[in-house]
Amino acid sequence: MTFVVDASVAVKWVAYEQNSPAAAAVREADNHLIAPSLVIAEIGNALWKKALRQEMTRNETLAAFRLAVSHFAEFVPLHDFHQKALELAIELRHPIYDCFYIALAERERCALITADARLIAAAKAVKGIELRPL
Repeated sequence: MTFVVDASVAVKWVAYEQNSPAAAAVREADNHLIAPSLVIAEIGNALWKKALRQEMTRNETLAAFRLAVSHFAEFVPLHDFHQKALELAIELRHPIYDCFYIALAERERCALITADARLIAAAKAVKGIELRPL
């Protein structure tokens, strides 16, 4: 089964946080995990913050980053659906970064898995989006 997974879930694969076991279950199941290519930057930024707070060493951060991105089957280029993401951002009054995940889930007709409460609230407002909060 194909799922769009956001960075809030992917970071939990490599850094223990609340709901990390649930995130691991998503990763370990026989699923086709996809995301907008933006997820790479978002994962890197979240791990960078952990390194700055000295929650992870430099080497742990670099290894975690490689591992997190390796679990995705596909990174979909943003230009493939950027117009729809902006339309959603305007309609939902929500940052376009999150709307890329919603737009991809809508385009691929697959569920969106996230642990981000604001993204969950925005996605609930879009008809036809299957949402699986972590």
